[in-house]
Amino acid sequence: MIDDNHDSGESFRRFERMPGSWTSDTICAGARIDWQPVLAGLLEEIEIEPPLQEIVDKLSRGERLTKSEGLFLFDYEDLDAIGQIADAVKVSRYGEWAFFNHNVHVNQTNICVLSCKFCAFRRGRKATDAYAHDIDDFLEILRHYAPHVDEVHSVGGLHPDWKIEYYEKLFSAIKKEFPNLHIKALTAVEVKHISNISRLTVAETLRRLQHSGLGSLPGGGAEILNDSIRDIICKGKETSQEYLDIHRTAHAIGMPTNCTMLFGTIESAEHRVEHLLSLRRLQDQTAGFQCFVPYPYLPDSSRLPEAQLATGSEILRVIAISRILLDNIPHIKAYRMNLGDGISELALSFGADDIDGTVQQESIMHLAGSTTPLDHDREQLSRLIRDAGCIPVQRNTIYTRFSEYQTPAKKSWRLPMAR
Repeated sequence: MIDDNHDSGESFRRFERMPGSWTSDTICAGARIDWQPVLAGLLEEIEIEPPLQEIVDKLSRGERLTKSEGLFLFDYEDLDAIGQIADAVKVSRYGEWAFFNHNVHVNQTNICVLSCKFCAFRRGRKATDAYAHDIDDFLEILRHYAPHVDEVHSVGGLHPDWKIEYYEKLFSAIKKEFPNLHIKALTAVEVKHISNISRLTVAETLRRLQHSGLGSLPGGGAEILNDSIRDIICKGKETSQEYLDIHRTAHAIGMPTNCTMLFGTIESAEHRVEHLLSLRRLQDQTAGFQCFVPYPYLPDSSRLPEAQLATGSEILRVIAISRILLDNIPHIKAYRMNLGDGISELALSFGADDIDGTVQQESIMHLAGSTTPLDHDREQLSRLIRDAGCIPVQRNTIYTRFSEYQTPAKKSWRLPMAR
């Protein structure tokens, strides 16, 4: 970890330039421990208009913003000013670092007993393009990528027949063949579904899956943590409280998780702020969230015609406000698969410090309308990060191992000299 025996300015400069590889614990997740006084110094360097001064003063003193202040930021016209504040919060924690990992998405099934309005991925059992990978199929897909990645990200539909034994066998098989591969899998509603059809408690379900090799939960499915909104866009999924309770249970058994927010459907700014504060309250109690991932609904008039849809500026505003309000969640991710490369690069100047990973293959966002390339390798991701003025750092899934990514030197080829 960082040596904090020097003054904050000197310590911060060395923090930005830490060479080689280093480690952290899951709670700090790579952030500097004494970021608050550094933030106060950075905020002093920003020219702030009077309407924002009270908010900046509170942040400088380490005081939390309230719901009304969060709503004020959503209404405040000067997005660049909000972005500067969010960037200062990010830089106080991570300097110029921006993180990514080397992962692959493999979805185990698109068959789902639910039919959420916004979902383009879900299929009924009898659909011609429905699929359900057995364990051999899943492993065969994974073998193409496993030698080159360190994480498999696996979420899917709520299969009507798959009880916990399927997932135990799947995770055990993955860990047996690829022991160094981290398994990040199952959204909260998948955990609920598995526990229900297996007649187990959520705690029993998570402990058994953890024993089988599950390392962390990805955090998807939060949508908006307001049940009146959920009844319209994803009726039948877990309630807002169930989402929080499932993550609380994961944290209690030592399983780190991410958390998310889907915005740009039918929610208001007030719903968004309440969502963020609900996550902040749970994090106060458990310290188990490592990363917050806000992502906009991708337009498709046939699935949710009443959706408001988020502009590029609104996406950057949500990311910036998330960084400012969520003072106890280490990382804010600009989810490249959803946002695209251009917005993701901009987001690194609006409070985001992570762009997810190389991904290799992905279905859910691309069926929903994403056109983000799937063939990005580490060199391309590092170039995106450097173009944003940041230093690329490759991390593991749970933010405990880090290494500054160095672009491989290109070989120089010469024609042989004539003799």
